[in-house]
Order: sequence, then C-alpha cells, then structure tokens
Amino acid sequence: MPPNISIPVGVVFSQPAPELTAWYQQDKVRKKPGVLPKQRPPKPAPHAQYPTKQPRARRLLEAFQAHHPDIRVHGIAAEALSGTVSCVDEASALCGGGPVLSPIRSHQHLRVGQRAPHVADSCATHPGPPHTLRIRGGEERVARVGSARLDVCAHKTKRCIVAITYAAEETSRSLIASDLRWRTLDMVQGHALRWLVEVCMQDWKAHEGGSLLPKQPGEEGARHRVILSLLVDHRLCGHPDQQHQLQNNLPAYTVGSLRAHVHVACLVEVIDDLVSSDHPQEQRTRFTKALHEVFALGRSTKPMLQRQLGRLESTPSLQYRAHEVMRNVPILST
Repeated sequence: MPPNISIPVGVVFSQPAPELTAWYQQDKVRKKPGVLPKQRPPKPAPHAQYPTKQPRARRLLEAFQAHHPDIRVHGIAAEALSGTVSCVDEASALCGGGPVLSPIRSHQHLRVGQRAPHVADSCATHPGPPHTLRIRGGEERVARVGSARLDVCAHKTKRCIVAITYAAEETSRSLIASDLRWRTLDMVQGHALRWLVEVCMQDWKAHEGGSLLPKQPGEEGARHRVILSLLVDHRLCGHPDQQHQLQNNLPAYTVGSLRAHVHVACLVEVIDDLVSSDHPQEQRTRFTKALHEVFALGRSTKPMLQRQLGRLESTPSLQYRAHEVMRNVPILST
C-alpha cells in the first residue's frame, strides 16, 4: 500500500454452489430438534465450478505478483476465513515470505506443554498489559495486548498468538502471525490496516455502482457495478477540490462528500441561471416541469381503492348442493 493512498488492485466474486446452499439450509433445520451429526446428510463435495473464497484469494495474489513483480509486500492482512494453514503458508510463499496477519478462531487448540487449551481460554488467562494503539495510523485507543509464540495444533507449526482486548469490550480478539520476528504491537497495527478494504466496499455500496439503484444479478452484474464504481472514483479524482488535496499531500475527500458537493454545485448553477435569465419566470416553469417529470409521484399499493376484488360471498344456487353433501357425510360415533 502506498504511503499516501490506498488503491484496490484486484476484485474477485464468490458464489456458493447451489447444492451447498441447500445443504446448509437443510442442516440448519435438522440441528434445531437435536439431530446428531452422524444422522444428518454429509456435506457435499467441493464443486470445481464454484470455488470457495480461499482459492479465489490465492488467484488474486498470483495475479498481483504476475502483474507487479517489483512491488515489495511488507505484510498480508487477511480475514478470519483465510486463517487456515494452507492459506497462510501459500499466501506467504506467493509474496516472498512476507508475514500473514489473520484472526484465528476461538475454538482452535494450542499446544502449551502437555495441555491443548482453546485460543479463547488461553487469551482470557493472559490478557496482557495495557498499550496505546494507533488504529490505521490515526486514532489512538487503549487496549490490553498479550502475545505468545505457541504451537497451533491445526497448523502443526508455531505461530505468534496475539490477544487484543479493548477498553469497551469484555472478550478479546485473537490474531495469528506467520512471521515470529515481528513485534507484537507492529502485528496489531498492521492488521488494523485491513479495514481499508471495508472502507472501499462502503464507498462502492453507498455512493457508487453498488448504491440503492436497480442491480443486475449474477457475477456479470457484480462486475458491471465494480466497473461503474471505479469509473466514478476515477472521475472524482479529477475534481478540482480533490486535485488540490492530492497535489498538496493532504487527505483526500470522501466519495460521499464529493457527491454531495457536486449536487450542491449543480443546484447553485441552476439558481444562478434562473436569477440571471432575461425571462426568469419562463425558466422557473421549465425547471419545475423537468423536476416533476424526474421525481414523479408514485401510487401506493396499500389502499384497496379501484381494485377488482371479485365476488366474495356465497351463491344461493349452491346452498342445496351444500345440504346434499352434508347429508351424505357419515356420522362417526364412539
């Protein structure tokens, strides 16, 4: 990541297999009455047409290394699903041995002497001393940070286990690092940078191609939304106010604030045209008509007015048939 800006360099979409989705739904229903795992249908085998997130992430790293071989990777901040031994080792090897920082599941077993406690139990026993952490290079927060180099049973190797407990939280968060040479606080602050991915996703979903607009389904529709989002990002980078920030090495403005600024500028420009026009009344009428065409009123579907509900009552000619049917019904007695 450059020191001035963060840039998304790759996007991949994950779609679960239909049979796997159906299995999860059925398995959830069978769990409620207490059906044992042995009595439930087994999990479907992986489908080559629907790869999981781990192989897709590996392909992203491979593509990045192929297109940018000269970039040095200081570290990889991953999510919890990427904390498996295969993902950690493969990601580190693809990026020249760089450390992988990832959350670890609380029920994972650690090897401590002759014992194999859960990660959650070990972190609760050794919460660590309080430290001041700088979150994503900005805000400072106080948290208890403890760490130890321990064997992770599922990984069959030694990892650095870090427990983080913020002041407002009762339970700790657990991280693992593949490189044992990093300092504990550097691991914590390095993994906090992963949240920049969520910031990009928030911009895409709230203010760009993935906003509250009609969406195209499937992977092709998702690609269209990402392309539209990147185009919006590229266009807003050329905004005069944004250019001023970037050229003077200042923090860039957010996408949402730039969009609002553009909307206000357009409104002010329309008002200026109305005021300076030789025929302001005619201009105002045209502008008002155009606004009403864009923001037309929609009819509510809640009232039942002007709806054809049909004839909701009994038919007299069918009363005799009803009596005949009832007379032929046998009466059961005990």
